[in-house]
Amino acid sequence: MYPDFLPLDLAGRQKYLGLWKTCPQHASDYSYVNLYAWNAERGYEWAFTEGLCWLRTTIPEKVLWAPTGPWFDLDWPYILERAFPERTIFERVPGKLALHLKEELNEKVLIQEDPSEGEYIYSIPEMIELPGKKFHKKKNLLNQFLREYEHSYIEITPGIIEEILRIQHDWCLWKNCDGSSGLKAENQAIARVLGSWKSLGRLFGGALIVKDRIIAYTIAEEVDPENIIIHFEKGLTEYKGAYQAINQIFLEKSCSSFKWVNREQDMGNENLRRAKLSYNPISILKKYQVIWAP
Repeated sequence: MYPDFLPLDLAGRQKYLGLWKTCPQHASDYSYVNLYAWNAERGYEWAFTEGLCWLRTTIPEKVLWAPTGPWFDLDWPYILERAFPERTIFERVPGKLALHLKEELNEKVLIQEDPSEGEYIYSIPEMIELPGKKFHKKKNLLNQFLREYEHSYIEITPGIIEEILRIQHDWCLWKNCDGSSGLKAENQAIARVLGSWKSLGRLFGGALIVKDRIIAYTIAEEVDPENIIIHFEKGLTEYKGAYQAINQIFLEKSCSSFKWVNREQDMGNENLRRAKLSYNPISILKKYQVIWAP
């Protein structure tokens, strides 16, 4: 019985979050904020059945993702044989689920890691302190910003959403977002999240101000008492060290009670990969393609 998929919406948010909470591993792709942000770009659909939420994209084509729920408590042979009686491919499957399915189903499952979808996990105390030689360049740029610019830090509230949208507009003019389908889609995702700030509930963020102008901002999500995800981070590069400053100051001022920050994947972009590695991740949350071949 193939799952009955329906378009993702806000009405199902709480039901989804209940299943997300039971997941043994929280990849950023599967946070409701991420799904909501990129819905126009990917056309998400979901189906609630068998104690799980099954997800798929429909744009540019239908692609199944991993289900969300209590992975380790389920009868996978029974579920998959009922829901997917024929060969089926699942993309972006978090590592803990992919390896569990392989152990449970043996030769009926093939798994292959997708390095471009691995998510970078960092120690928040380390990102705040920036200790030792491995963070030397980051700390220099941070200190240069602190010396050069008289600044203040504020947390994002509904009252400054319009100002955040203005800096995002300025950033997009600089990067020519209209000339890049990826940046244009990201700009729309950011606008969608900011426009639904109150409805999404788990969001928080911070912004740096120089001479009464917001020059950098971060949008994050609380996953649990130890983990956060940073979904978007932007800075105006005319202010040297702005990115290093918003990164460190946001974590210090707003996230010191958490242990780990997920800064998402590099999408196979070499420049982005180098940038993420330069902050010395503690681990990579691996994701896999899983082929179910009954």
